[in-house]
Amino acid sequence: MILEIAQIEIKPGMEAEFEAGITEASAIFKAAKGCRAFEVRRSVEHPQRYRLLIHWDTLEAHTKDFTGSQPWQEYRALVSHCFAGPVAVEHTEQVLKAF
Repeated sequence: MILEIAQIEIKPGMEAEFEAGITEASAIFKAAKGCRAFEVRRSVEHPQRYRLLIHWDTLEAHTKDFTGSQPWQEYRALVSHCFAGPVAVEHTEQVLKAF
């Protein structure tokens, strides 16, 4: 399982619009092949910073099957106008789950 962590900075004053758009976009991720979980977190210290935590079966499920696809374009249409800059994305593998 791969965890995608996408850090998104939102333009000032667009937080509510982004949250509405990403809520709508959650259905797109739910239907995406290989997507197992989708969570959005907002920074307490930096309220315009959000992190999308997306669990994929494989790296390819995200990078080849989803990114650039029609559903990906629909997701971006819902939220990208709120972005203050490029999205920082990284993929992680679990090394330890202690408790």
